Amino acid sequence: MVANLIQPVVLCGGSGTRLWPLSRKAFPKQFVPLIDNKSLLQLTFERLKLINENVLTVSSEEHRFLVDDGATLAQVKATHLLEPVARNTAAALLFAALTTQEDDALLLCCPADHFIPDAQAFADMIEAAKSAALAGALVTFGVVPSAPSTAYGYIQASEESVAPHSLVHRVEGFIEKPDAKRAVELLSNPRCLWNAGIFLMRQDALITAFEQYAPAILSAVKTALLTAQTDHHFIRVDAQAYQHIPAQPIDIAIFEKADNVAVMPFKGVWSDVGSWSALAELTPADPFGNRLIDQAHVLESQNNFIYAKHRPVVALGVNDLIIVDTQDALLVTHRDQVEKVKQVVSHLQDADVPEALQHRRVPRPWGEFDSLDKGERFQVKRITVKPGGRLSLQMHHHRAEHWVVVKGEATVTRDEEVIILKENQSIYIPLGVKHRLENLTTEALELIEVQSGSYLGEDDIVRFEDGYGRK
Repeated sequence: MVANLIQPVVLCGGSGTRLWPLSRKAFPKQFVPLIDNKSLLQLTFERLKLINENVLTVSSEEHRFLVDDGATLAQVKATHLLEPVARNTAAALLFAALTTQEDDALLLCCPADHFIPDAQAFADMIEAAKSAALAGALVTFGVVPSAPSTAYGYIQASEESVAPHSLVHRVEGFIEKPDAKRAVELLSNPRCLWNAGIFLMRQDALITAFEQYAPAILSAVKTALLTAQTDHHFIRVDAQAYQHIPAQPIDIAIFEKADNVAVMPFKGVWSDVGSWSALAELTPADPFGNRLIDQAHVLESQNNFIYAKHRPVVALGVNDLIIVDTQDALLVTHRDQVEKVKQVVSHLQDADVPEALQHRRVPRPWGEFDSLDKGERFQVKRITVKPGGRLSLQMHHHRAEHWVVVKGEATVTRDEEVIILKENQSIYIPLGVKHRLENLTTEALELIEVQSGSYLGEDDIVRFEDGYGRK
């Protein structure tokens, strides 16, 4: 065992409502391929791989396979801790701390949805703060502000450094997100840093802090862990036990109370990609300040951000707009209003608009499906099954299905039959018949599914066998 191992812990929760309609509850921003066709989660794993290729993640049961896919793409070895209900970052981080086997481990806690392009600079910063953490400090990292932002909380560093590292300073206090006037004042103070939500500390130092400042959370998490069960590289706890854990952010539960909190400044590029304005800043501007993605076009327009992945979107004679076009929803807002996007999501939820939470494209552990069209008594989907993917053995009470293979090779079980379908071949699955779809090849399988029947909801499914722990 390596002494003083740094154990990365990636917190994968969050609904990402401020980046609606690209990010939604069922597929939040950390999983969306935002940067060079990679998700923020994959980039986080790749960054942490410079420190340790073995990572712990904390996520929901709903998103477990999205997290696992991100780890696979980044080629890290991940153990996934699954929260049956979200109880905020204090419980999530303590869950990881109590699961870590190495008593002398340093826990490196990172959100899954931050963008830090210089991975080596990040790794160097963590290595430089290691000595202070080993000395018992709860080290947090603050970003040197580049603008008077009202979107971030701030950390006030004191002049006192933490031996043996002169760049790590005691924390004097935490400042909530300020108004514009206060943000300008904080920018002029060289000891005020943006709170990045990244922490490095000894496992035992964190647990001791919970004993002193948040004993109720510590007791409740320990009780929940008595029910822990391991399924391959997933660790689950009982939902009833976990929901009794008090829900608090780690900042409020521990860091704003403890007297051994320290901060190290990070001068590199950092963004929490927490709004459309923040994402726009990551896109190069044209001479007129327009930031355009894919099929976006502008005429006589300035300072616009247009996200257009699926069709041409043209802005004519407009300024300072954010335009986000997805397959099933369109957002148009002034730059000054982007912090209110999450209010739009609440409005749509109140109006029972399904696009508030769900995309047309729905990921599954075996691949994904895309709902192309829907009408009375029919629905059309494009289904993609990744290599080795296998749907459950299932049947439907209210619908029949027609499958047409358009790419790859499908292995279909229909009652007692096993049938191989190649491109341009099709099959009919009658209502009430047990069936299964598999891709036993090394290439992706794509097919068009036409459903017909009196009810087409996703809950009309009876599973007889499933390899993904679903019921």
